[in-house]
Amino acid sequence: MTSVREIFDSMAYGPAPESNAEALAWISAHQGRFGHWINGAFTTPGRMFDSRNPATGHVLATVSQGTAEDVGKAVAAARAAQGKWAQMGGAARARVLYALARLVQKHARLFAVLESMDSGKPIREARDIDLPLVARHFYYHAGLAQLLDSEQPGFAPLGVCAAVIPWNFPLLMLAWKVAPALAAGNTVVLKPAEYTPLTALFFAEISREAGLPKGVLNIVTGDGDTGAALVAHPDVNKIAFTGSTTVGAKIRTATAGSGKALTLELGGKSPYIVFDDADIDSAVEGLVDAIWFNGGQVCCAGSRLLVQEGIAERFHAKLKRRMDGLRIGDPLDKCIDVGAIVDPVQLATIRGMVEGSEGNVYHAACAVPEGCYYPPTLITGLNSASRLMQEEIFGPVLVSMTFRTPAEAVELANDSRYGLAASIWTENVNLALDMAPKVKAGVIWVNATNLFDAAAAFGGVRESGFGREGGWEGLMAYLRPVTKAKALVAPKAVPAPAEPVIEGIDRTAKLYIGGKQARPDGGYAQAIWSPKGKLLGHVGLGNRKDIRNAVEAAHAAKGWGRATGHNRAQILYYMGENLSARAAEFAARIKDETGRDGGAEVEASINRLFTYAAWADKYDGAVKQVPMRAVALAMNEPVGVIGALCPDEAPLLGFVSVMAPAIAMGNSCVLVPSQSAPLSATDFYQVLDTSDLPGGVVNIVTGAHQELAKPLAGHLDVDAVWSFSSTSLSAMIETEAAGNLKRSWVNHGRSRDWFGAAGEGREFLRHATEIKTIWVPYGE
Repeated sequence: MTSVREIFDSMAYGPAPESNAEALAWISAHQGRFGHWINGAFTTPGRMFDSRNPATGHVLATVSQGTAEDVGKAVAAARAAQGKWAQMGGAARARVLYALARLVQKHARLFAVLESMDSGKPIREARDIDLPLVARHFYYHAGLAQLLDSEQPGFAPLGVCAAVIPWNFPLLMLAWKVAPALAAGNTVVLKPAEYTPLTALFFAEISREAGLPKGVLNIVTGDGDTGAALVAHPDVNKIAFTGSTTVGAKIRTATAGSGKALTLELGGKSPYIVFDDADIDSAVEGLVDAIWFNGGQVCCAGSRLLVQEGIAERFHAKLKRRMDGLRIGDPLDKCIDVGAIVDPVQLATIRGMVEGSEGNVYHAACAVPEGCYYPPTLITGLNSASRLMQEEIFGPVLVSMTFRTPAEAVELANDSRYGLAASIWTENVNLALDMAPKVKAGVIWVNATNLFDAAAAFGGVRESGFGREGGWEGLMAYLRPVTKAKALVAPKAVPAPAEPVIEGIDRTAKLYIGGKQARPDGGYAQAIWSPKGKLLGHVGLGNRKDIRNAVEAAHAAKGWGRATGHNRAQILYYMGENLSARAAEFAARIKDETGRDGGAEVEASINRLFTYAAWADKYDGAVKQVPMRAVALAMNEPVGVIGALCPDEAPLLGFVSVMAPAIAMGNSCVLVPSQSAPLSATDFYQVLDTSDLPGGVVNIVTGAHQELAKPLAGHLDVDAVWSFSSTSLSAMIETEAAGNLKRSWVNHGRSRDWFGAAGEGREFLRHATEIKTIWVPYGE
């Protein structure tokens, strides 16, 4: 028998198993067979597949494989319920969401056990982290629903939302998708992961007790084919997807041109940066949470350790000692640190990637049970080009490199196609807050990791996806502005008249790249005629090389994003002032190009420049009230390089309305002006030259939208692409944007009132910024 002294010497834990009797009883009550949840009831089970406990390999239940017909029935039920659900109003929906939050709390233990059994995650994590966050999301969104009608007038729900979620946080991802969708007045069809459907089905069953009307929430289980059928359904208005970057890119391509709203929360290779002044013991403990939480099967796992050279040997030694003390085993044992890998297929993937590594592999010296388990692993001796430094492993595997200076740390951190999260460890708060804006990630944790809350937006940049979940920012992704947009009619180019009117000396407008006029690479030009047959001039016809040159110039000017809002405001005011001084000239140009009086358009353009000068230092971030001793700062950052096709119907006002919000928020841009009336925009570069705007912040490439849209949307160094063109380009642009999963904002052939409220304001500012959430814990 082990003595008390021996226990204190070894600090060994005895087993502390959690009972699964209640969970098994719930499964048995359904005879271990589940249909889909459609229109408030389970359907008769159809073709089935097994849901297994990854820790034991035993079958927990069999669930139905969803077909296109099943998806159709679920979408039809959601469509039938959506109108009444939206018309209930935010206050009525808030009561239902509150009831859902309370039910989650009442059934928290059963949910946690089911989650642990179905996914293999330790019961401690499901019980103490996932379930409280699930309840918090429904509570928080009950509050947003209550406030929605008064705080966001002029917005309406999107309609039917499709949610496709992964297996690593099955119930939490359900909450992240379902809570905001329902709060906004949408109905939902959810496709849980094939491996982990059970907590979603239990949630659906108890939702009746919250008074959730039939059809508001529908769940169709199945594999990737079921998800593809849901994504492709024509009566779905919004798709919210969390999963791999590869699948996210396929969804972006599949939905291109459909008009469906889309948010993607994808993979990551998050850096965990440790400076030599950090509290090393705290940083080691934080790293355990960053990479071995949920067995490393976390999209924002701190899987890339970057440690300052001077402390690397000491840090790795402490880390290995801590790894050796981790406990691996039965996820239902409350003393276990690392549970099972979700499936043998995933386990084989992890093994294959580690065995193919060229680095120094260290496996923790801890007991590893038989079955679907993998030991905590550290790989050193890699370089930034190594496969495992670049690719997501999605397992309990940490890769490590060293750095010498903060500047090198930033370069290494950003040397990735991903941009989901990052952790920065230093006792120097000035260093931490200097680093945070420089690291390309949607979420930054300072001296912490894996902090989440419903009030604080979560989401990525680059190939980690777009859109945010949580806070008002996340809710807005489930709403649309109420407008009466008409179909666009492309203006016809004025053909060369039989008897042209030629006045003055010939003038050819060049492209504007890097703050200089540039001849088009192709050497071609196009005559621009007035409706009365007057030759107004010629413009260059840009090509893909001109787009490339413009994008390079825009990247070279990205220091503009570090200028203060006050400085950007001054330059926008200068533009308005300089345009005002030449108002008559620009008005005459508009009349020549379009045949209509241009005075009102010039005056509106001046006003718009002043509007965005005003916004430049007033589009503020926010401090989020999170229920912990921490500050969560939601900071507005520029997107980067924005490519935009400007509207034809208002050649000057449309150009200014696209350019001004982009540069006011610190972006640089490549603009393709109206193709029917481009001379207003080419005249405008004289305004830019006299307004102290740094070269490359605004670049202008004239030519046919049809020719220039593809290289612009497909360029891998463009961070977002907008299209207000009269040419039908939306589908092509969204398809090309899938190449690097850049943000896109297209008009789907609908007009916009450029003279009215729809032509300016917060919608443009939201598209011109990314939300970066910076978490700063405080206190001893």
